[in-house]
Amino acid sequence: MKVVRSLFNAVVPAIGAIALTVASALSQEKAVVIPAPAVGPSASQATSEVAVFAGGCFWGVQGVYQRVKGVTSAVSGYAGGEKNTAKYEIVSRGGSGHAESVRVTYDPRQISYGRLLQVFFSVVHDPTTLNRQGPDVGTQYRSAIFPSNAEQETIAAAYIAQLNQARVFRNPIVTKIELDRPFFDAERYHQDYLIHNQSDPYILYNDLPKIAELKRVFPELYLSKPVLAGSR
Repeated sequence: MKVVRSLFNAVVPAIGAIALTVASALSQEKAVVIPAPAVGPSASQATSEVAVFAGGCFWGVQGVYQRVKGVTSAVSGYAGGEKNTAKYEIVSRGGSGHAESVRVTYDPRQISYGRLLQVFFSVVHDPTTLNRQGPDVGTQYRSAIFPSNAEQETIAAAYIAQLNQARVFRNPIVTKIELDRPFFDAERYHQDYLIHNQSDPYILYNDLPKIAELKRVFPELYLSKPVLAGSR
């Protein structure tokens, strides 16, 4: 039995590595290299700020931002709808007004809001697909930005205009900027899902390639050890 278990422990990681290589090759989740925002935030003495992004299933969005230097927390949740409908069984059916979202808390001394937007448009998702990311379809998977203040709204709007004008994507960006919409934490079992479920076929095919692309396109931002939401 010990011999069998040893063989199993040796073979499974190897199979996982091969599967990840194949998934990365087959996945369409390739980053688009884009310019940095021309409009940036004003000088601030703040040590912590918050940004909220929606770009498809929150497992992958959270997983990417958990590996970005300067990010101190990335929490999966819902934004765009009301508190009483901020539940997975309701949001997943569509029609709640919510989008699966991630609240990113970051240190602006280490990373700017503009850089977070650059990662969002380049690595996190395809901002040109309307109400869809990969296999997930519906308004709950829309591309959206929920600004925390007027400056974030200005920077996001200017960056979308900049990228559209530069035509860095084949199609126009459909990302919506949605104002004054509160964020609600998702259920506990959704937090850190990518980190704890890397053998899940969905994660393997749709999300792990995004982590690889983050490391490839933004090596200076890549964290080898992710920030866990569970450590809040």
